[in-house]
Amino acid sequence: MGSAGVGHRAVQPMAYDRCVDEGFRPIRIGEQFVNDRNARTVYSTASGSICATCGWPERDCKCSHQFARGEPLPARIVAKLRTEKKGRGGKTVTVVYDLPQNQTFLKELASELKRLCGAGGAVAEDTVEIQGDVRDRLRVVLQKKGWTIKG
Repeated sequence: MGSAGVGHRAVQPMAYDRCVDEGFRPIRIGEQFVNDRNARTVYSTASGSICATCGWPERDCKCSHQFARGEPLPARIVAKLRTEKKGRGGKTVTVVYDLPQNQTFLKELASELKRLCGAGGAVAEDTVEIQGDVRDRLRVVLQKKGWTIKG
């Protein structure tokens, strides 16, 4: 009963520190940690990309860089507008760019602009993309916020 079958190996219980020191992600089985050299994820559709620092899926990342604050909002925000068609199957997208790189700010702005324009959109790095050519609507909305608009 205790021996492993052909092609299988027995997994030896280890101390957590030893698992980490040997460079393997420790796996908890019951109250013990085990060091399995084949424990790393080779391919999985469930988790998406893996964090290079901690080895966890990016959405469950435990690194401190995940909790880093975005850059503070400046007193005077300058937003630039442009439209793009390239790489979008001929569909027009209005892009608000050169915004502060603060993810919470960008997500709130994107949801507000999408709601006001009645269109879909997304946040990408320091830009907000809104579907369609809605530069005129966006210019009015952003000027009411007291922002400087270029483009």
